[in-house]
Amino acid sequence: MTRALARDLERLFERFAEESGFSASRRVEIYFRPGIFGHHQLGRAADIYAVGGVSISRWKADWDRSRIRAALAGQRGRAVLLRGEPIRNLGWRLYKVLQLFGRWAQPYGYPIQLFGPWTRSEGPWKYISDRLLYAHRDHIHVAK
Repeated sequence: MTRALARDLERLFERFAEESGFSASRRVEIYFRPGIFGHHQLGRAADIYAVGGVSISRWKADWDRSRIRAALAGQRGRAVLLRGEPIRNLGWRLYKVLQLFGRWAQPYGYPIQLFGPWTRSEGPWKYISDRLLYAHRDHIHVAK
């Protein structure tokens, strides 16, 4: 992994942990590996598979279920569900920190190199192909 990617991930993981209520005495585990597709030859990518001991795909399934429950709930219930899930869902929270505060590669003619199960709804590149979205349904991919 390149130093630039390692530095950015460290900075963003620390920000995520702090904003999510974690500390040196109350730690959160983030499981990631060097990216296996795309920029892997140069160590420029990482794939994040789990946060807080829960897989990214599970966090996304929980997110989707809360959206369905909110759609079926009354106005009050909807507000509670829509307000609570972004606080509880560590996978989504990590994705948002990566999206809002990361400095990811954007090769000429290609989208910003942040992909994951929330890409189509959250961005930064909402016009992700079905193939690319499916390939990132169980992890978050970032590249410098």
